Amino acid sequence: MTSAHLWQTSRPRFWMYVLGPYAVGLAALKSPSVFYSPLALLFLIYFLLPANLLIYGINDIFDYETDVRNAKKRGYEGLVPPDARKPLVRAIALTNLPFFAVAWFLPGAAQRALLAFVLLSAFYSAPPIRAKARPFLDAAFNALYLCPGYVAYFLAGGKEFSLPTLFAGWAWVMAMQAYSAVPDITADTESRTFTVATTLGLRGTLLLCLALYLTAAALAFPAIHWLALPLGLVYATLMLLSLRAGTEEDVMKLYKNFPLINTFCGMALFFAALL
Repeated sequence: MTSAHLWQTSRPRFWMYVLGPYAVGLAALKSPSVFYSPLALLFLIYFLLPANLLIYGINDIFDYETDVRNAKKRGYEGLVPPDARKPLVRAIALTNLPFFAVAWFLPGAAQRALLAFVLLSAFYSAPPIRAKARPFLDAAFNALYLCPGYVAYFLAGGKEFSLPTLFAGWAWVMAMQAYSAVPDITADTESRTFTVATTLGLRGTLLLCLALYLTAAALAFPAIHWLALPLGLVYATLMLLSLRAGTEEDVMKLYKNFPLINTFCGMALFFAALL
């Protein structure tokens, strides 16, 4: 595969989904100097292309039969044909294994968070678990996007964490996964890939997302205070607009703004954590 193919496979528009939690985790202890530590800088690099190539490369390796039916893969995302699988596996290994070796120098809790990230990322798409084809487990496995935050938090010296904040983040990323599955309902149904969205349908999934985002805002309130209100309102508004849209095609038009919305909301969380 060419470097351009690898870049496309890593989904640069989604890089902030792992880099953002990592930055928030570093900021949580309100010690800016930690950003300049060698390990922090090294894993900041990891949570750019290598980590995203792990997530989405494995996804594309095991999803070709579904992807060829999915209009989202023609233009908005790439399509990895079977003959590109071996080169992609090599690229994933070459970009990830050096960081796994350096993980020996991380605190034990950060190592465990990194291991959770790798396992959740791999088995979201790969058999024997293939969580993405198991309704509700698919959304639960999106906890992988929380793991970089905990890698950073423990790397920075954190010892304890709030369970309500953990469950707030989990509700948020579950909603993110379920919403992302809505434009794929038809393609997933045709390929017999059963997801939370194919199970609940478009309207039911959007209502679940709305409930999860409101739950996340309520659980996060003790940690981020007033910021929980506008963040909750942003996502609730997006879900209501999607419900009003009413079709996969119209939801897809709104969904194309989703990475940008997540990026701005993540920046708000970062500055709230740092300040």
